[in-house]
Amino acid sequence: MSDTTRAGTRRGRLIQVMGPSGVGKDALLDYARGRIANPHLLFAHRYVTRPPDAGGENHIALSAVEFATRDQAGLFSLVWHSNGLSYGVGREVDLWLSQGFDVVISGSRSMWPDLCRIYPDPLGILITTDPEIRYQRLSARGRENADMIKARLAREISPDPALGSIINLDNSGPLSIAGEQLIQILTDPQSIR
Repeated sequence: MSDTTRAGTRRGRLIQVMGPSGVGKDALLDYARGRIANPHLLFAHRYVTRPPDAGGENHIALSAVEFATRDQAGLFSLVWHSNGLSYGVGREVDLWLSQGFDVVISGSRSMWPDLCRIYPDPLGILITTDPEIRYQRLSARGRENADMIKARLAREISPDPALGSIINLDNSGPLSIAGEQLIQILTDPQSIR
């Protein structure tokens, strides 16, 4: 990006990892986070109205009241609601971007248009997987009953690549294969720039 901050450093790029539930976004982010030693890349945590011990992602758990209070105070850069939960990305990412850090978030495909409107030149990484593998993963995590899983599998949202750059990443095989591909994307200056 050519945008610079007042301090003269380049503005960072927002990178959204997205995909339907059960494709392994959290596992891939954990895999990459533990193996990337790039001082210019930060991973943001989401604020979610889900208990901290619910499994899955390393998130910041908020009650519905806490979430609403922060949302009304303008403390989130991005907010969305899905499957009975509220999700937010904190305003701290704006500070990190302004300081020249590239920032990785886990976000919803449905918010891609808003993200592209708010942030210049975002990079989307769309995680996909075989439908049967996805069903198995959703069943194994034990958060939802069979009807809820079927509803998740039926929900298809395709982010518009015309709005911003999107890289597709298949996570149907062993975690290490897609994990190494994600690391390559996040550490390749051509991908980030």
